[in-house]
Amino acid sequence: MRVEGGVWPILERSATRLKRPGSLRMLRLISWNINGIRSPQQGALCQEPGNGAMTTKRILDKLDADVVCLQETKVTRDVLTEPLAIVEGYNSYFSFSRSRSGYSGVATFCKDNAAPVAAEEGLSGLFATQNGNVGCYGNTDEFTLEELRALDNEGRALLTQHKICTLEGKEKTLTIINVYCPHADPGKPERLTFKLRFYRLLQIRAEALLAAGSHVIILGDLNTAHRPIDHCDAANLECFEEDPGRKWMDGLLSNQECQAGSQVGPPFIDSFRYFQPKQEKAFTCWSVISGARHLNYGTRIDYVLGDRTLVIDTFQTSFLLPKVMGSDHCPVGAVLNVSSIPAKQCPPLCTRFLPEFAGTQLKILRFLVPLEQEPVLEQSVIHFSNQSQVQKRQKKALVRTTRPRPDQAGSRRNQKDLMSYFQPSSSHSQTSSNLKLPHLPAVAPPVIQKTPEEEVMAKMVEEQAKAKDEKEGQTLFWKSVLGGPSPVPLCGGHKEPCVMRTVKKSGPNLGRHFYMCARPQGPPSDPSSRCNFFLWRKPS
Repeated sequence: MRVEGGVWPILERSATRLKRPGSLRMLRLISWNINGIRSPQQGALCQEPGNGAMTTKRILDKLDADVVCLQETKVTRDVLTEPLAIVEGYNSYFSFSRSRSGYSGVATFCKDNAAPVAAEEGLSGLFATQNGNVGCYGNTDEFTLEELRALDNEGRALLTQHKICTLEGKEKTLTIINVYCPHADPGKPERLTFKLRFYRLLQIRAEALLAAGSHVIILGDLNTAHRPIDHCDAANLECFEEDPGRKWMDGLLSNQECQAGSQVGPPFIDSFRYFQPKQEKAFTCWSVISGARHLNYGTRIDYVLGDRTLVIDTFQTSFLLPKVMGSDHCPVGAVLNVSSIPAKQCPPLCTRFLPEFAGTQLKILRFLVPLEQEPVLEQSVIHFSNQSQVQKRQKKALVRTTRPRPDQAGSRRNQKDLMSYFQPSSSHSQTSSNLKLPHLPAVAPPVIQKTPEEEVMAKMVEEQAKAKDEKEGQTLFWKSVLGGPSPVPLCGGHKEPCVMRTVKKSGPNLGRHFYMCARPQGPPSDPSSRCNFFLWRKPS
């Protein structure tokens, strides 16, 4: 998350706590799809150089929520670092994708004063531990074991169960389901089936918890804009109301007219629409590629859903934080008029109990060197090294005593002294003294020639001129063959230079380039938004 500039002042104004008489803190919840928890630019909990733990704690403290639920963490257990997982004043819980690395994943951070009594990964119960699980799975006979495992293998659900105290002093149980629901890719029909089956399993688990007497909150990225008011372009979408994801939400959510405790109608309420039923352009997700956030051209797919009685009796407000940057989503949240009763001990799923963070993970050296043999091993190594050094000294001394001296070896081999090669020979000296040089006739004075420096300069000038002529010839040749890149076209609506994009969707046009308006995406009625100009780039 970017913490410079005007982000935190806006967040601080939005995060002002509501307090009830007696200075008892209300329960504040925040959900955020952070699109990568480790990304330095997009990840919300980015680790600055120096102290990653302090950065994470500072951001969580700025959010000022008792429970922070994060989606799309894109982190697996093997790359989870201690500064990110262990934060002072908080206890954290992670659900990892078991099918792909750097994909999906959710995490829940709870303040120590809101520590849960139970925590569990997944909706099916297949990943539940013997101690500290939430339980209440409902009837899942319609699912096969392989299907249940596939639905939970992507790390899309995390449950924490808390004890709360109402304004009347009654102690209740609250289960928070942090979910990152699948996206239905139009080009992959099997993903739509996967999404609907995930919805079904989520509903079965939530209703089973309600039937067991627990209050339930479902919050996170549901990946469906429920009503036309929640979508920027619902009017131009075919069969908007007939979308199967919206049909499922119709069966899950009650109308605002439903009364608390009523047994008629769906069991859950969209808390934001309960307080803001007619607020338009209340979006939580925008396209980064098209720059749609500049003109608030997005969708509302992040929710805080609560059971009917809980929302009507205890919810004080439900809000969005669209000014908080750091992801293609913005945080959403709610404030409840209840206080949390912290557990005496965190459940086993808490990351501080993982072997790699609890200090109980075995090191590889323990398997290679027995601890009780370490002193003996050191003595043997020292003794062996000392013995080796003594042997080396003895060998060197033996070589010195047996090696012949140079003068002795030279006398035996009749080797000449080195200076003998530099003394003139007697025959050469006699010949050179009797040698007479012939008389040479007088030669006319030579013609004045250029100095070596002048010759070198002349040669360099000649070579440079030749290279220049060759380069100009090559340039003219390639200009005649290649016309160069075509100029960028202007869009039809604004007569401004277009931007070039590449088709990344699988199909016959995969990899092709095209031009489109460079302005951010927005409503068609807004003249400052992107026009509908489109032009394929001609192949080179």
